[in-house]
Amino acid sequence: MATGNILVADDDAAIRTVISQALTRAGYDVRVTGTAGTLWRWVQAGEGDLVITDVVMPDENAFELLPRIKKVRPDLPIIVMSAQNTFMTAIKASEGGAYDYLPKPFDLKELIAIVGRALAEPRTRVPRDVVEELEGMPLVGRSPAMQEIYRTLARLMQTDLTVMITGESGTGKELVARALHDYGKRTKGPFVAINMAAIPRDLIESELFGHEKGAFTGANARSAGRFEQAEGGTLFLDEIGDMPMEAQTRLLRVLQQGEYTTVGGRTPIKTNVRIVAATNKDLRILIQQGLFREDLFFRLNVVPLRLPPLRERSEDVPDLVRHFFKIAAAEGLPLKHMEAAALERMKRYRWPGNIRELENLIRRLAALYPQETISDQLVETELGADSPLASPLRLAQNGSAPAAPPASGGGPEDSTLSLSVEHHLSALFKEFGEQLPPPGLYHRILREIEYPLISAALAATRGNQIKAAELLGLNRNTLRKKVRDLDVRLMRAPR
Repeated sequence: MATGNILVADDDAAIRTVISQALTRAGYDVRVTGTAGTLWRWVQAGEGDLVITDVVMPDENAFELLPRIKKVRPDLPIIVMSAQNTFMTAIKASEGGAYDYLPKPFDLKELIAIVGRALAEPRTRVPRDVVEELEGMPLVGRSPAMQEIYRTLARLMQTDLTVMITGESGTGKELVARALHDYGKRTKGPFVAINMAAIPRDLIESELFGHEKGAFTGANARSAGRFEQAEGGTLFLDEIGDMPMEAQTRLLRVLQQGEYTTVGGRTPIKTNVRIVAATNKDLRILIQQGLFREDLFFRLNVVPLRLPPLRERSEDVPDLVRHFFKIAAAEGLPLKHMEAAALERMKRYRWPGNIRELENLIRRLAALYPQETISDQLVETELGADSPLASPLRLAQNGSAPAAPPASGGGPEDSTLSLSVEHHLSALFKEFGEQLPPPGLYHRILREIEYPLISAALAATRGNQIKAAELLGLNRNTLRKKVRDLDVRLMRAPR
């Protein structure tokens, strides 16, 4: 039978009763209180083998009390509960020296298991000397899936363990990697990211480890690699599944021996970086196919962290929508709000592009529509029949896009894109009756779609092609070329 004296502090009498009964049945002696002041007096008197406390108390916030408790009784395990289930709550609990953090509502069996571990293996955690006032939220969401991620991240912050982040494209893998760095022990060092899929395979080793002058054709001077740039900080290896085998072998040596040599160099260089890797591929399948080293996988997969796709955490959509609307407003776009029915429609959407797709949609809604409140009908128009590709083509239904220019060039004509793409195509074919349309139909349709979309994006960003390219998800050079080739003229932004 379990033994120990547990102090429970929560301003909700019902929660105190439930926790007390569960712990008593498990064999513990329990004292409960509804105030932080009483809890503090008990702790000062030397009572209790473990503390369970809510964050928000009527007389004092638990995060203000935690440092005092840890100062007088550093070995006393503290479990923090909170209905404010955010990433920063988990981080502050960890920084304050809490043994663990539990988001409300929680499973009583899980609570009892954590209490048992804490009492069996008491640990001393020293709180940071300075707890920075953290602005904003690097991660957003209160779903159970996100709560587990927050708790895992909080435990990892003060370690140098190698982390492998997996998840579909657009789930926020780099954001998690940055959070590990920004709120961890290496925060004063650099954060360096490299995307393996974005670099030519024959240049990856040079990019990672640097090269000496004359190491290969075109190497006219010594160049520092990402390991050297990240010294003392964190190196984020994105899309690690796209790393060629030769580079994998060199990376394995770094992880095993803590040193590397530059391309063309002979002297080993010691390195001190934390490795965080990420992939949207199943590395175990790549191992079976002979495309990824199994020994490297086990070196990288010390702490696996899976990010759920947005469709598995649809309850987070409203929080994410509000978050992205605020970001858009901070960047100069009008502040928008969304009807409850519109939020429900978005929660039912599958989001194949995950959070990145949602963010792009919110920016588009903020930039291209004059309405202050986004309606369910407008969201339905944007999302279409669950097709993320159909939405930009229906802007003119809401009076936000100009007509396309004639095929021969010049200014816009009186045609409209009030029809969906399907209806637009149907109308074009009906124009020719039973005859085949003339050659060039693809380019004509493409032109009629691209011109108003690009023109409206430029208007929304006041002609800023860099911001317009981000809004549309295009490369800046690609957008520049399209503006030139299509002779896009800036439309007046909707008011």
